[in-house]
Amino acid sequence: MKLDKIEAKIPLAAAVATAQSAEADGYHGLWLGEIDRDPFLPLALAAEHTERIELGTSIAVAFARSPMTLANVGWDLQGYSAGRFRLGLGSQVQAHIEKRFSMPWSHPAARMREFIAALHAIWDCWQNGTKLDFRGDFYQHTLMTPFFNPGPSEFGPPPVFLAAVGELMTEVAGEMADGLFVHGFCTERYLREQVLPTVQRGRAKRTAQSRFEIAYPEFVVMGTTEAELATAAVAVRKQIAFYASTPAYRKVLELHGWGELQTELNRLSKQGEWDAMGELIDDKVLHAFATVGSPAAVAHGLRERYGDVVDRISLYMPYDVDPAQLSELTRAV
Repeated sequence: MKLDKIEAKIPLAAAVATAQSAEADGYHGLWLGEIDRDPFLPLALAAEHTERIELGTSIAVAFARSPMTLANVGWDLQGYSAGRFRLGLGSQVQAHIEKRFSMPWSHPAARMREFIAALHAIWDCWQNGTKLDFRGDFYQHTLMTPFFNPGPSEFGPPPVFLAAVGELMTEVAGEMADGLFVHGFCTERYLREQVLPTVQRGRAKRTAQSRFEIAYPEFVVMGTTEAELATAAVAVRKQIAFYASTPAYRKVLELHGWGELQTELNRLSKQGEWDAMGELIDDKVLHAFATVGSPAAVAHGLRERYGDVVDRISLYMPYDVDPAQLSELTRAV
């Protein structure tokens, strides 16, 4: 099980220090999100100033771009990092695609399936010299002259990871991608009983099997004193409550028999009662979503809960963490 570090907002000026620190701390992968900045520019700097750590996007918004633009940047970063780049994609939601990016939105799962297929068709053209003749319902790529062809790479195309919440997109990940980003609002039981079988349905559609990785961000409540644990728990309870108030995530709660909790949290969210929402996340719910304890106990808990089903794990800790405790945890994992 690889240990990843996910950074949502990294200024370009901090890219080198962030990547070098993550590599020195023993992380296997550094993934940058696309929130208020482009995720690719910092990764170019990270590739230049690191040697071992894997580098990826978690996530880049696919539907804000065309397959050709992402094929180009993914090809360059894979080559420049000597094969350490991972292209992590996500769909975003309709309002952002249409109103923020001014791009078309329709049938997101079907569109994503075609998007990834188009990426592979373009890369196959560059790597193997096949004729580019991709004709889909959403994307068409039928022109590639030698002047615009970067040619083959000794490292080949980057692996593609896909973020998914719903069953359709999760199945697309299993069918088309090389890895799945599981949403942070997930429990071990939901992962095993709902997510993994859906991935396997997608995998069954593949003509050729290849390595597939499950990447999972686990909530962690960590401390060495009761006061530290209590402070961390408050922050994590609030974050769980925030996600749980969203109707799209109700299925996770319903699996545990907590469907009515979502109704109440949604009501409180509309009133802005954020503190009260967190107080509704009792210990049973907290421990279903989070691994709790000292650094050593958390490391043991992560291995016990996910060691046989997760290939990559990251730590979801929405509070200030003691650097020494974090280092102890990463070493233990």
